[in-house]
Amino acid sequence: RLPGRGGSGAMAASPGALRRAGNEEFRRGQYGPAAELYSRALAQLEASGDASAEERSVLLANRAACHLKDGACSLCVADCTSALELVPFGIKPLLRRAAAYEALERYSLAYVDYKTALQVDCSVQAAHDGVNRMTKALLEKDGVNWRQKLPPIPTVPVSAQTRWSIPSAQAPGASTPPATAPQGERDETAAGMERARMLKEEGNEFVKKGNHKKAVEKYSESLKLNKECATYTNRALCFLTLKQYKEAAQDCTEALKLDPKNVKALYRRAQALKELKDYKSSIADIKSLLKTEPKNTAALRLLQELNRA
Repeated sequence: RLPGRGGSGAMAASPGALRRAGNEEFRRGQYGPAAELYSRALAQLEASGDASAEERSVLLANRAACHLKDGACSLCVADCTSALELVPFGIKPLLRRAAAYEALERYSLAYVDYKTALQVDCSVQAAHDGVNRMTKALLEKDGVNWRQKLPPIPTVPVSAQTRWSIPSAQAPGASTPPATAPQGERDETAAGMERARMLKEEGNEFVKKGNHKKAVEKYSESLKLNKECATYTNRALCFLTLKQYKEAAQDCTEALKLDPKNVKALYRRAQALKELKDYKSSIADIKSLLKTEPKNTAALRLLQELNRA
């Protein structure tokens, strides 16, 4: 199965070809076969003895993504840890390990990884969202002194903070980011996330001007590129103002799929359900919200109104 080191064109698939085939399987949702291809590529690199740390780290991070999709969180943690030993402070293995720790309810370790990822690149929304979720979870679990129980958060050197930036045309020698998909696709993803963020900001500006219809358009465009909790809750606020209560409730439901304890989503869905005269569900949402924020005055006021309804 493994090729020799000769230059024959009839060789078995190269590690690069196996990785590309793995990426293709991953895109099709075939996570088991994708993991198998990444494993074969890793085995070939190790057999040839001249594998670069970068290449092996990418393959391990890719295989970790397969494990995460299949719910094999402990295997995901192991592969991400190996990837980070080879190339410290890689964004993708940090985020995947954080997600796996979160699924395993090891919230303090997830918090540390999300915080570390933000030191590498402070624009990663998934890391911001993860920090917010873990803060809430740790506050519930360990109370107000939760920070004292955290493991130390590593300090990311400046060299690693710039290292994953996409190389400019003038810097052909700049190191390549650890991509899941081939490099060009990672650029597209990064560009898509940036475009989504800009559209959300434009939506926020329209809200400030009171133009909620235009804001809805911007948020809708943003959500096509990146399904983000805050964008859903922002659009829900616009729908509430426009008296489109069903749409507002639906957006809050989508936000809660991403962050089940999101206070804004619970409050705005409760408002929408109240207008739709579904008082029972509205009260349930407010009660869920009050578990997270027992002194939330707006929620307490809405609960009083609902109890009178």
